[in-house]
Amino acid sequence: MNHSWKVGFNFGVTSGIITTLGLMIGLDSATGSKLAVIGGIMTIAVADACSDALGIHVSEEGENKHTRVEVWQSTISTFLFKFVFASIFIIAFLFLEITTAVWVNIIVGFILLTVFSYKLAKNEKSEKPIGVVLEHLILTAIVLVASYFVGKLVGSFFN
Repeated sequence: MNHSWKVGFNFGVTSGIITTLGLMIGLDSATGSKLAVIGGIMTIAVADACSDALGIHVSEEGENKHTRVEVWQSTISTFLFKFVFASIFIIAFLFLEITTAVWVNIIVGFILLTVFSYKLAKNEKSEKPIGVVLEHLILTAIVLVASYFVGKLVGSFFN
């Protein structure tokens, strides 16, 4: 995989998983509404994927190290991977009750991040891949806990 596609993959996968799980948990804790959570996930899959792709585009342009084709490859791959990995989390809500779907998605998200982080660490020749994996999972857990409490706070003001 060339640099441009690697940029899009690495950013799209991590952002797609962490942002979507955070939003899902925040919306669930604020509203308890399956419709709100699915709508939020779909919004993340489209709007945030576009936003992140533009952010990567500008960042890659700003480095002045990449060709126009490489910049666009990074842009497109970021959108595609973010869109796909965010969209994955809709599936559980189509077949399960909201609480079960949230827990299934948390487990799926952590498994995906574990596999991705481990492969990333191995590719980068990290001496301690488990350290990289734990670092990424701990940071993700912090985001999810914060999202839960923000959702609860918002829910307490508007319910």
